[in-house]
Amino acid sequence: MGKIYVNNMMFYGYHGVLPQETALGQRFNVDLVVEVDTKQAGETDNLTYSVSYADMYATCKRIVEGEPYKLIEAVAERIASELLAEYALIDVCHVKVIKPDPPIPGHYHSVAVEITRSRQ
Repeated sequence: MGKIYVNNMMFYGYHGVLPQETALGQRFNVDLVVEVDTKQAGETDNLTYSVSYADMYATCKRIVEGEPYKLIEAVAERIASELLAEYALIDVCHVKVIKPDPPIPGHYHSVAVEITRSRQ
């Protein structure tokens, strides 16, 4: 097995519980790690035996910039379930959704949710 990392993808979405989050929107970052059998791709240098970074990015972009959710847990869940459904080569999917500027008084750092989902 191998791992493919797609780190620090940045998007603009309208997810949140508070009215200003869904009205104004905000930045979201996504880190993605997928576990794939990379042996054949490495031996053949053929993308057919791996998963395209660009395609995974496009899936994450469509979800984060699409339908608004109240919770970033739901955003992460949707990303994981769609990646597992779209790419048969992915065995395990780790998704971290980061909200860099949460509207918490006196809080000037990020919050995040990280999940792991697999085919089993």
